[in-house]
Amino acid sequence: MTAAVGSTSNPLRVAVVGSGPAGMYAAAALIGTSDLEVRVDVLERLPAPFGLVRYGVAPDHQKIKRVQRVFDRSFEDERIRFLGNVELGRDVTRAELRSSYHQIVYAVGAQGDRRLGIGGEDLPGSWSSTEFVNWYNGHPDLATADYPVDVESVAVVGIGNVAMDVARILATDPEALAATDISDRALQGLARNRVRTVHVLARRGPVQAKCSPPELKELGELKGVSIGVNPADLELDEASERTLADDRAAEKNLALLREFLATEPSSSERCRIHLHFLTSPRELVAEEGAIVAVRCERNRLVELDGGYLNAEGTGEFFDLPVQRVVRAIGYRSDPLVDLPYDERRGVIPNLEGRVRDGDRVLTGEYVVGWVKRGPSGLIGSNKADAKATVESMVEDARRGEHLQPTLEGLEAHLVAKEHRVVNWSDWQRIESAENSRGEAAGRPRVKFLTVEEMLSVLD
Repeated sequence: MTAAVGSTSNPLRVAVVGSGPAGMYAAAALIGTSDLEVRVDVLERLPAPFGLVRYGVAPDHQKIKRVQRVFDRSFEDERIRFLGNVELGRDVTRAELRSSYHQIVYAVGAQGDRRLGIGGEDLPGSWSSTEFVNWYNGHPDLATADYPVDVESVAVVGIGNVAMDVARILATDPEALAATDISDRALQGLARNRVRTVHVLARRGPVQAKCSPPELKELGELKGVSIGVNPADLELDEASERTLADDRAAEKNLALLREFLATEPSSSERCRIHLHFLTSPRELVAEEGAIVAVRCERNRLVELDGGYLNAEGTGEFFDLPVQRVVRAIGYRSDPLVDLPYDERRGVIPNLEGRVRDGDRVLTGEYVVGWVKRGPSGLIGSNKADAKATVESMVEDARRGEHLQPTLEGLEAHLVAKEHRVVNWSDWQRIESAENSRGEAAGRPRVKFLTVEEMLSVLD
């Protein structure tokens, strides 16, 4: 007689697809289950783990990257294994996962980005923040690309934390970035940075800004950088005043913006950042195929049913002279293999983390993080989200509602196909090599920019 799933002799076998914060929090929560014996394989398409922490957090935010130490400790537990260089849809199929595990957790994040939907958006020099951030963080998908900023003026569309990161990187002296783990290729490109003006465009008002107060404060602390704000943009309507009363972060942001009003440009500054509120881009203007301006429309706030303040165009247009545009208006999860997909919301449909296909809940398949709820929240926001999904998983496992694996293990299956799997020990060797390169250069690490470079360490 076969022992019950979740027992010592027949552990609950779980695959977590994605090693970013959501996936790692889910793995930790799973092995923390007191009455179930669990074994977790964390699959990652790159040889390097931790997704957003490694490739999303700005290089000058090394303190935030320290959360990696928490995730490192998870892999010290023998119940959690790292299977790097394994991509769903490329190296392994969904059917193979379903044949290898009792449960599968999809923690793939949001790989795409939202578009503006305006004329000229696809011109050369118009980039998504996904591309730009991956480039300066050395993501293998874009680490060897070129994003030249040898121009005078750039527009950043959006005012969330990613937009703040992009604006800050553009305005920072490249010599200051040389002490971080920024991509070597990006560092070389930014050494040619001639940007003297960064226009940040926010479609709603200052109270509705999505950036956190620390991110906004950092802009004002940049050496050789001044901040420009239109005083009229800080005159609040009644609805915004009401919102401010219940939003401590918005209150802090507004106080910072009022401090910026006193900032005057000086002859010695290297860059000025202009924050434009109630402003939407409507077209990228080009001459001979090159961007020369972004055509903007002034907005007003209109209160909708439920109290949401929406931006509505006023018909007043103006042009800002720019030569590059970075859109940072949000990420979006792409469809994943043959899983159900909500096109409108850009997520995998789910019920309390259980993957749903129409009205039917799929046995043994779950989601966590941005692919579950949409691209919102900070790194730590994924912890409670993952815990909630794991509660659904544990509940199902206790009821015996799980997949019935027929393969002994995915790693052996991949090895039989002669696929190179990067385990935790392998990754530690790669990381050690990066750290040694960094130590020699006085930096936290010098990243390998391609998968081939990482694997060559192991060879």
